[in-house]
Amino acid sequence: MGEGEEWVWVRPPMEADVECWAGGGGETDDARPLKVQFSEPAKHWTDATPIGNGRLGAMVWGGVASETLQLNHDTLWTGVPGNYTDPDAPPVLSKVRELVDSGQYAEASSAAFGLSDHPSDVYQPLGDINLNFGDSDDAYVAYERELDLTTATVSVKYTLGDVEFTREHFSSNPHQVLVTKISANKSGCLSFIVYLDSKLHHHSSANGANQIIMEGSCPGKRIPPKGNESENPSGIKFSAILELQIGGDDGKVQVLNDRKLKVDGSDWAVLLLAASSSFDGPFTKPSDSKKDPTSACLNTLSSVRNMSYSQLLAYHLDDYQNLFHRVTLQLSKISSGALEEKRLAFLNQIPLQNSTASDGGVSGLVKLNSSKVDSSAKLMDGTFKSTAERVKSFKDDEDPLLVELLFHYGRYLLISCSRPGTLIANLQGIWNKDTEPAWDAAPHLNINLQMNYWPSLSCNLSECQEPLFDFIASLAVNGNKTSKGFLEDKAYPLLAGCASFLLDWLIEGHGGYLETNPSTSPEHYFIAPDGKTASVSYSSTMDMAIIKEVFSAVISSAEVLGRSDSDFIKHIENALSRLPPTRIARDGSIMEWAQDFEDPDVHHRHLSHLFGLFPGHTITIEKTPDLCKAAANSLYKRGDIGPGWSTTWKMALWARLHNSEHAYKMVRQLINLVDPDHEGDFEGGLYSNLFTAHPPFQIDGNFGFTAAIAEMLVQSTKHDLYLLPALPREKWAEGCVKGLKARGNVTVNVCWKKGELHEACFWSKNENCLKRLHYRGTVATVTLTHGNIYRFNNHLKCVKTCFLKEGTFF
Repeated sequence: MGEGEEWVWVRPPMEADVECWAGGGGETDDARPLKVQFSEPAKHWTDATPIGNGRLGAMVWGGVASETLQLNHDTLWTGVPGNYTDPDAPPVLSKVRELVDSGQYAEASSAAFGLSDHPSDVYQPLGDINLNFGDSDDAYVAYERELDLTTATVSVKYTLGDVEFTREHFSSNPHQVLVTKISANKSGCLSFIVYLDSKLHHHSSANGANQIIMEGSCPGKRIPPKGNESENPSGIKFSAILELQIGGDDGKVQVLNDRKLKVDGSDWAVLLLAASSSFDGPFTKPSDSKKDPTSACLNTLSSVRNMSYSQLLAYHLDDYQNLFHRVTLQLSKISSGALEEKRLAFLNQIPLQNSTASDGGVSGLVKLNSSKVDSSAKLMDGTFKSTAERVKSFKDDEDPLLVELLFHYGRYLLISCSRPGTLIANLQGIWNKDTEPAWDAAPHLNINLQMNYWPSLSCNLSECQEPLFDFIASLAVNGNKTSKGFLEDKAYPLLAGCASFLLDWLIEGHGGYLETNPSTSPEHYFIAPDGKTASVSYSSTMDMAIIKEVFSAVISSAEVLGRSDSDFIKHIENALSRLPPTRIARDGSIMEWAQDFEDPDVHHRHLSHLFGLFPGHTITIEKTPDLCKAAANSLYKRGDIGPGWSTTWKMALWARLHNSEHAYKMVRQLINLVDPDHEGDFEGGLYSNLFTAHPPFQIDGNFGFTAAIAEMLVQSTKHDLYLLPALPREKWAEGCVKGLKARGNVTVNVCWKKGELHEACFWSKNENCLKRLHYRGTVATVTLTHGNIYRFNNHLKCVKTCFLKEGTFF
């Protein structure tokens, strides 16, 4: 092993690696770099690179003279728990319903504000790790900054004089620490000052020559009351502790101003940051919390103090890649023959190296950050091209590799901001620099929170949705949590509780139907028959679609659990039959409200009335073709322009309609570089770090994109599975996706050539299931026996079956 090289153990084979999955999908087995790359330090927050372990996140700016790691912790919010039940709500509700029943929709809209007069609290930033190197920003050369999605690490490299400096960053989920390694290729050349800071009320001090402790608190109220300080309740307390390790014979550390550490003449340095808070669940006031965040941080650091950087990295990679490597996606717009010629030409330009791991890198040692791999990639490309430049040129080159990168970026972000035991991913995941972020960075329920978790199941990250169910449980009256099997002990009780509420909320309405009153179509409004503008009416299409989905899910779950004969299920079935149908408006579109009101903003960003098409399943091509046609008319009516999250929702909706051309049009619509200095001129688009823009940044667009790409390639219902339903054949002529999930926990691999299905493989993990396979009008009914892998050809004929060996990690 060469000097300075590091090796780590890599994972055993994963789901997408299994030999039985291997297919003849052209160049689909070639490794593809999945890196978000930059040619300069960040100038704006949306140029910085995000890392996270579900709870502890950072944005890495990558400066040369000074570096900032802007920190977040998922539990830092303003406010305190309390009884926010409004005793005046029942009479207000009755008044609103009376106004709606009498057709006074504008008056009902005004009165409805009495049901929601409490402002939400706000997600807060933790603070910053500040590094000052004392070098001039103008003196460096050969600058590189990249986020590697395959390793969840950020690296920064640059040269000053004849010294190359490298920084590596990751946030470890197994050990709950943020890890930074700084090194130089010449001994004794590393010197810097490090300190912690925060926008929140805090105090920071050095604890000896190797630790900095920062303690602080969030505001107890969003807007602290004026005058009496005692009226401002104590908010969530937090601590962050930075621990410093250095290497080299001549390196030394001294304390500056009691709060900074100064490193001189070291070879390398490792920074470990632990953070914790007094948050003890949604029902415990911060003042009543028994948690000591400083002690928690010290215990965390004590557990990793004797571990090397390489060991921490190895555990991090094993944890992260266990999730990330479940799915692979490779897209190409040229034929496999042309790809082979390109590959051979490339290989002829570089020397062949003997593989260190004879087993192809499975359960062996591999070298990290190989300069030869990086230089080879650059040689293949011809010249370095930042991700921002790739986004700029997409309108011309339509590079499918950028689509791959953006698809996996959504999966990376979900892994990094939502893990078992953490809070839910909010409007910005876990990344936020402001004490008053846009829309409070709150988990809005219009569609935004739901979008955050759209890719969790289809893209094989079911563990990442656990915080969502914990959140739903916390909204229930008793707030109980369970630990047994998922459907019977967590999902079904939550669904049943939701259904019980809906049964109570539904009232007798027009034409013998059950209705909801009051009801809105989120953030949209209409012109009432009296000519007044209003937003509140009854039985909006979205209300009905959601209720139908919930009732259907409860009925299906009860069937699995053997509870179909209960009185509760019969009550639900009766209510389901009495819900008003989805209606078609005079102009041929889906009616958004119970009446065909005039729409004053036909290009509105929300698509709430199409919830039944996606993410719901009450509108389908086979069962409701007339409604599908009306849904398409609604999409044409809305238009293609919209915020990032709206654009990706349209992608998924067009995919559900099997309209590959328009789904791809929305891909092109989204991939447009946003200038942060003039973001008000944009609607939708991507920042240089691939965050999706409303603008400003909202993470739901990233998750919506990932889910929509999966929908373009594989769709499923309880009994049906559709292959390549919205594949843009001319744009992605060849490709392969491995590891997607269909309903029933069926793992799916699909490969295609020249725009046509080549083969597909299926594997059911836990139970036998019956599926109808669909591909371009061909239908085949198959029984999948659990534990077996089935390979089908392009005619949907099973050509091979093999049993999955035990010991493969799924």
